[in-house]
Amino acid sequence: MVKDSDTNIEKIIKGCIEKDRKSQEELFKIFYGKALSSCMRYIRSKEQAEDVVQECFIKVFDKIHTYNPENSFDGWIRRVFINLSLDFIRKKKMVFVDELFDVKEEVKTEDVSDYSNIPMENIIKALDFLPDAQRTVFNMYVVEGYKHKEIAEILDITEGTSKSNYSRAKKTLVHRLSGFNKN
Repeated sequence: MVKDSDTNIEKIIKGCIEKDRKSQEELFKIFYGKALSSCMRYIRSKEQAEDVVQECFIKVFDKIHTYNPENSFDGWIRRVFINLSLDFIRKKKMVFVDELFDVKEEVKTEDVSDYSNIPMENIIKALDFLPDAQRTVFNMYVVEGYKHKEIAEILDITEGTSKSNYSRAKKTLVHRLSGFNKN
């Protein structure tokens, strides 16, 4: 069953393929918030994230003809946002904690299970305290669903480095969030 919103998006996509400015403006309005949110998960500076968002839409408009309508447009455009954000942070030459960190020092599952009542804004604030490399790996693993092997390939690091950055990020988040949970 096709929804009205799906039909509208299909028209907008078709207009964007034809380089129609009004369609491009509509697509920008619809997806700007999602784009900025995706980029801000990886890029701390709002100004830099906004610059990356602009690049994202330039790329979307340039490559929209490659979108396969049999797949989710939401997923396709989100992939553009994430890939350009990752390109941006790769250019920054982040320093990743290497696999010398003892990955076996995992945070126990029960340590994080009591955090469901913490407001999302507090969790987001806690993420801001993570170093860029840990924040990137954490987002790719938890939010985007990448496996450590994929993260390693994308970021040109070892799988062990990905795991250790994730483990350190978890540990830092549990420590930061434990203060919110003792009310």
